[in-house]
Amino acid sequence: MTISRRHLLALAAGAALPLAAPTVLRAQSREFRLGLITPPNHPWNNAALKVGETLKAETNGRLSLTVFHAGQLGNEGAMMQQLQSGALDMAFIQAAELGSRVPAIAAINAPYVVRSTEAVAKLVRHPVALGLFDYLPKETGTIGLGWGITSIRAVFSAKDISSVADLKGMKLRINPTPAFRDFYQILGAAPTPIPTPQVFDAMANGQVDGLEADLDFSWNQRFDRVSKTILRMNAVHMPMIALVSGRVWTTLPAADRELISKVTRAALDAEIDEIVANQPGLLENFSKQPVKIVVADVKDADPVIAEYDKIWLPKAPVLAELRKVGATL
Repeated sequence: MTISRRHLLALAAGAALPLAAPTVLRAQSREFRLGLITPPNHPWNNAALKVGETLKAETNGRLSLTVFHAGQLGNEGAMMQQLQSGALDMAFIQAAELGSRVPAIAAINAPYVVRSTEAVAKLVRHPVALGLFDYLPKETGTIGLGWGITSIRAVFSAKDISSVADLKGMKLRINPTPAFRDFYQILGAAPTPIPTPQVFDAMANGQVDGLEADLDFSWNQRFDRVSKTILRMNAVHMPMIALVSGRVWTTLPAADRELISKVTRAALDAEIDEIVANQPGLLENFSKQPVKIVVADVKDADPVIAEYDKIWLPKAPVLAELRKVGATL
């Protein structure tokens, strides 16, 4: 029997969260709350606002959504706790945060699974990547509705560097979760934990030698102004998953669940296309600044992949499938 995605999500939520529920769930007015850590005008925020606008329009105001941006509801760990308890309805959570709880999700953050933003866009629409959502109800008490992306990440260095080998010994502000930490430690960098709002000043005063981040956020924060080199590694990316609290999901009528799923996927599909379309302009913006742009040599990847996979394949066997998919994109 073929099981639809909607049926699978409903079953997963019910299996993971055996809550008492009415026999028949009637459509009723509902105001949802969605949290995320990115600032206003970030593509993820714009997608969240689009979800709210469309829900309101499609239901004549019966369903609405309030977006809490820039970590107003706490960091991603705090929002995950709120989702699990049902105190928060929805959130856009980075794969790295989820991967620190569910190794299979972390596999999508592995280095060199894909090597371009265009490939990232194709990967998150592939059945193998969508299948990672099946781990979420049991492991986190949440339901995954869709992926969103940013451009593939680069290293912004306050030092003059010319290759991946030059990262050895550098103090880098990175995402502190295991998938990213293991990658940069293999490269010999020294991961240095600094809150994101403090990174610009930390680079300017020499507290850190650089950071790794996506191009969108880096242009917004103008990290090029405290950098001598942008190293386009084409190695790692940071997608996010639009999550719904499983406890909330079980209280919704099937028609509302279907509508929320459809509207969220449509908003994220548009966000993915926007990221891909905007990357050439971002690169052009950076190219006009007094900062050197270096593209990493592809031959640097193979030994890193071998060492990384020794660590991660036992924890996340799905990584092998993701690499096969990535090689075709």
